Amino acid sequence: MNVRLSYVLRLLSALAVSSLSLKGVTAQEAIERRVNELLGQMTLEEKVGQLNLVSHGPPLRWEDISEGKAGAVLNFNNAEDVARAQALVRQSRLKIPLLYGLDVLHGFRTQFPLPLGEAAAFSPRISFLASEWAAKEASHVGVNWTFAPMADLSRDSRWGRIVEGFGEDPYLGSVLTAARVEGFRKGGLAAATKHFAGYGAPQGGRDYDTTYIPRAEMYDTYLPSFRAAAEAGSASFMAAFNALNGEPSTANAWLLTDVLRKQWGFDGFVTSDWVGIGELVNHGIAADGAEAARKAILAGVDMDMMGQLYIKHLPDEVRAGRVPESVIDESVRRVLRTKMRLGLFDQPAIDPKRTDANFPSREARQAAREVARETLVLLQNKGDLLPVKSGTRSIAVIGPLADAPQDQMGPHAARGHKEDSVTILQGIRQRAQSAGIAVNHAPACDLMCRSTEQLPAAIETAKKADLVIAVFGEPQELSGEAASRAYLDLSGRQKEILEALADTGKPIALAIIGGRPQILNSLAERIPSIVMAWYPGTEGGNAVADVLFGDVSPSGKLPLTWPRATGQLPMYYNRLPSSRPTLPNNRFTLQYIDEAIAPLYPFGWGLSYTQFAYSDGTIGQKQLDAGQMLDVSVNVTNKGSRAGQEVVQLYIRDPVASRSRPLRQLKAFEKISLNPGETKRVTLRVPVESLGFHLDDGTYLVEAGEIQVFVGGSSLAEQVGEVEIVKTISLPPEERRASAATSVAQ
Repeated sequence: MNVRLSYVLRLLSALAVSSLSLKGVTAQEAIERRVNELLGQMTLEEKVGQLNLVSHGPPLRWEDISEGKAGAVLNFNNAEDVARAQALVRQSRLKIPLLYGLDVLHGFRTQFPLPLGEAAAFSPRISFLASEWAAKEASHVGVNWTFAPMADLSRDSRWGRIVEGFGEDPYLGSVLTAARVEGFRKGGLAAATKHFAGYGAPQGGRDYDTTYIPRAEMYDTYLPSFRAAAEAGSASFMAAFNALNGEPSTANAWLLTDVLRKQWGFDGFVTSDWVGIGELVNHGIAADGAEAARKAILAGVDMDMMGQLYIKHLPDEVRAGRVPESVIDESVRRVLRTKMRLGLFDQPAIDPKRTDANFPSREARQAAREVARETLVLLQNKGDLLPVKSGTRSIAVIGPLADAPQDQMGPHAARGHKEDSVTILQGIRQRAQSAGIAVNHAPACDLMCRSTEQLPAAIETAKKADLVIAVFGEPQELSGEAASRAYLDLSGRQKEILEALADTGKPIALAIIGGRPQILNSLAERIPSIVMAWYPGTEGGNAVADVLFGDVSPSGKLPLTWPRATGQLPMYYNRLPSSRPTLPNNRFTLQYIDEAIAPLYPFGWGLSYTQFAYSDGTIGQKQLDAGQMLDVSVNVTNKGSRAGQEVVQLYIRDPVASRSRPLRQLKAFEKISLNPGETKRVTLRVPVESLGFHLDDGTYLVEAGEIQVFVGGSSLAEQVGEVEIVKTISLPPEERRASAATSVAQ
């Protein structure tokens, strides 16, 4: 089934079929007929108006809506403004409804963990739940389109926007991107998957910088999440800011036309990023706005976000013969098609009295707490310091981020209110009170830790406690867009403060708040327990307390590699083999002379309060041909005294191929729950068509030969055997291949 047909079938239930259907034609045909009829009534200026996306506030002229000069708006986040715009649409000649777009990345009013933290749950159910709730709240006030999910894969934590994506792995990213698209749709939002494509690999980790990615690598690593979004029904895509191999994405016909539309069959629309078309002048491929508009529309960008270049220049470009009107028609057709699929022509006007004051509801808070608990990653727990012991009488909570309601929401918090946040300090106090444990807080420094004037008081507070819970990391403004960092050490004087706390001899558990790994240096040796809490959102305090006190066993796994030093970046587990693999006493092998070559914590890593053992790994069929499945079964046993969840991960390696292949590749995973002493037999299934790689022209190959198979709790999984691909499978770019792994736990 191609992307176009599967998308239509998924949306069929949402369509007002009675108004779209004609006797003897399908819903898709009815939509196309209705689109063409409307298109035939439009003037050139009205057509171009549908391609104009403008933000609330300047330069928006409200009369542009009634005059048909806007096809979509963004940064509309309340029902009163949406209702006003809808009334103006009804005054327009053709009454074509607007798309109301907003960056709803990890919640609307109720804030969920940022996507990178969400990815640590290794759970499409959790991703679906978070995005569904975000969509339900946003759509309540009239938002119907979100500039999410961000499907950009990134292997470089210096890039601040890594927090908005799903980490470094294309398979994990694909599964979770699809789940988010589906969750948004279930909750009432159309998705604009961004940033297409390669934006997450800028040179030096510098946001907006250029990227150089071979086409085969694009197909294998950077495009799978976007393809998964298309197959899941993303209504639109957003072109990236960056230049890819010297060709800006906003004017890149290979990306926008050849790959997205011809190879994948996508028939929704593409929008630029903020003023992205005008920035083609900065890229040096357009002399002025007219040329930028011409190059973008011809490459396949249908909608101009905040540039106002289409509405200013395209009518003249068409009349001068530089842009065929048929190109304009096709872009408008994509926009109208999407609006009809979403049922916008048949939706009643919104009640302007609706507000977001209904949120966070009790149910939304429950969902946010559930999601946040699943995202926390226990990086280390020496001496089983955590969970908090029953004999503990007093806890010192040290650090400015322990009581930072705004910062724990993270960047891009939509309509999030800091007053809604349960801070880490509040969550710990509430849980400790039920256990009769005293809690005292000392910030030790301001948010940026510029000075240590408050350190003496913090040290005295720590000395009086049985346990120190330190809460440090990245304040909100150090993460997200335009927050690239050359140094990933804990900012300011945080390290000095944590060293001083360690000098007290008190047991310390460190909770790290932030949007990426932090360089810990000697702190990894001096602090027994470390939990990565990400930006945990509205219910972050309760979720962190649930894990610290052992009400819930941590189950998060790292969706990216945690480096020892910033100089190791970019760093990722699925790298290619070296001609000189690392040997401990041989200088002339893969290594650094001043740091270990291995990461501090590997991809897929995460501890629990219990222990899991893997045994009896077997492979179902040792010889595989086209259309068959790689079946791998393994027993997983909870060897401890606590219930817990484990993410069972399956990796493969193609050791001999026509191209050098990665040392490990994640191909399937399953999150399971086990009671103490319980064993489950888990079977992971991967289509043989997912075991190959791409050539530069997009051809997909599964080459005959041996494939090694590994199963375990991280990317350090042990090998369980190997299979043989009996003959080479070759698929052209336009042919959809099986991509979904499945699993069964018994």
